[in-house]
Amino acid sequence: MADVIVIGAGVGGLAAALRLRAAGHRVRVLERRAHIGGKLDVRQRDGFCFDIGPSLLTLPSLFDDLLRGCSTSLADEVDLVRLDPQIRHWWPGGGTFDSRNDPAGTAQAVEELSPGAGSAYRSFLSRGERIWEVSERSFLAGPMTVGPSLIRRLRSPRDLVTIDPLRTLDRVARRAFTDPRLVQWAGRYATYSGSSPFRAPATLACIPAIEARFGVWYPRGGMGALGAALGRVAERAGVVVETGAEVAAVEADGAAVRGVRTVEGVRHRAQVVVANVDAEHLYLDLLPDPEWLERARRAHRSMSAFVVLAGVRGSTPGIAHHMVWFPADQAGEFRQLVDERTFADDPTIYACVSSLTDPSQAPAGHENWFLLVNAPSGRSIDRDAYQRLVLERLASRGVDLRARLCFTEVIAPDDIADAYRSPGGSIYGTSSNGWRAAFLRPPNRGSHRGLYLVGGSSHPGGGLPLVAISGRIVADLVRADGW
Repeated sequence: MADVIVIGAGVGGLAAALRLRAAGHRVRVLERRAHIGGKLDVRQRDGFCFDIGPSLLTLPSLFDDLLRGCSTSLADEVDLVRLDPQIRHWWPGGGTFDSRNDPAGTAQAVEELSPGAGSAYRSFLSRGERIWEVSERSFLAGPMTVGPSLIRRLRSPRDLVTIDPLRTLDRVARRAFTDPRLVQWAGRYATYSGSSPFRAPATLACIPAIEARFGVWYPRGGMGALGAALGRVAERAGVVVETGAEVAAVEADGAAVRGVRTVEGVRHRAQVVVANVDAEHLYLDLLPDPEWLERARRAHRSMSAFVVLAGVRGSTPGIAHHMVWFPADQAGEFRQLVDERTFADDPTIYACVSSLTDPSQAPAGHENWFLLVNAPSGRSIDRDAYQRLVLERLASRGVDLRARLCFTEVIAPDDIADAYRSPGGSIYGTSSNGWRAAFLRPPNRGSHRGLYLVGGSSHPGGGLPLVAISGRIVADLVRADGW
């Protein structure tokens, strides 16, 4: 059994730590911030509570499997609510529909929005289910190193046809739906990895199928309850977690790592180092390596976000826990975001009001509004002016919060970059733009023997389910490498 250091107590780092501890290794997690969870983060003010990172949970079975390896379960640790409706959608030209917990109910809602489209929705979902089945047993079952192990996971060349990596999500959505509103709906799932539907592969069509089949979930007490559960279980399992412990360097002797050194000069010796940090930060600052840094930079950054947190008096009619307001011109929005790398004039607005489901998240008679629009990474903007634009756009779409605001706070790309050492404020690490994106991500095996990467910048990418999978992949690699 090995001594293991995990750098960073984000979800990927905690997932790896739990699996490695369950395998018998001695595991220490070093987290530079004062609390664990990484981007699974929470902001509190005046009795309001906001999830400022992930705002929903999909594929809870991944976390249940993780916790069962530590003699507990997700149900034992977290009180989950399966949301229905999952998400409510609006369009400026008219029309709305709810993604329901029951796919048949969603198909009916789609049919009411666009007569004749219900069958197209069911076909789109079936296609996504086939993509998920292949992806789960192939690309998500291990590292993305091209070689015999990956080839064995692909049962036949037809698997590559099924996952459809060469066409864009927008292209297949246009073939599936004649109603441009449903094309926009399908394309929004590219943003689940901070990507553009006009560049991301059609493989991402599996995401709405995953939500339809496995549900959209909310932990009572907020998404931070999931991070707290991982921390509790880690402590019970014997993982040592140190907060306020910033790693200054990964130390190596020749081709192998030997441990880490903190900014205070404390050295922790270890045969295995798991880096739950952005790969660019790892190879630029912690273990400088020009060749591996260049490889890390070949992977495109995901988009960032501009977030408005709003404490709101009173109740808003007609809203749901999760909502999306689409713009009239989605192509123009992503042209600005991705091609011109500017903030969109008329952005898609996503909102989460978790106090509808969980009254503990806001004072009585109030709502906690989390508003998010996509933003280019590495770009700054006049915060006050863009907040006004977001609130004005929301008002023009029928929900005017401005007269009922108790307060607002803005989180911009530079805040995200500073808080999480995420280059440019990329919220998902690397994007899925381009058919080669999965192969360009930094590999889970690092530059030195005993060094492994988890989290959104490495395989398989960002988002709660994928970073949990990265923890499993790394634990399997540690075992395969003989530690």
